[in-house]
Amino acid sequence: MTQAIDDLTVDYEEAGLLVTKQLDKVVLSKGAWTTVIYQYQEWDNAKQSYGADKFTIRRYQKRGGVYQQRSKFNISSIDQAKKIIEALQQWIEIDH
Repeated sequence: MTQAIDDLTVDYEEAGLLVTKQLDKVVLSKGAWTTVIYQYQEWDNAKQSYGADKFTIRRYQKRGGVYQQRSKFNISSIDQAKKIIEALQQWIEIDH
């Protein structure tokens, strides 16, 4: 848990190995409920390298001055990300 948005991360380390490596993040909304989208890679033991880019959207609630993750949605591939983008673009064009 962290107190600052800038310190929120999906980096995850096990036994000295960075298993989940954050590449980038964008804060989508701030406030008592904060939404962040991350770009990351996971370590592949079989290949001894990081895999393809993945994406995750995380929702955090700030209580007692500390951000706590409340929910997440993982976008498992670039193909799935493109489909989400296409759907959102269609909806936005129709409504506006």
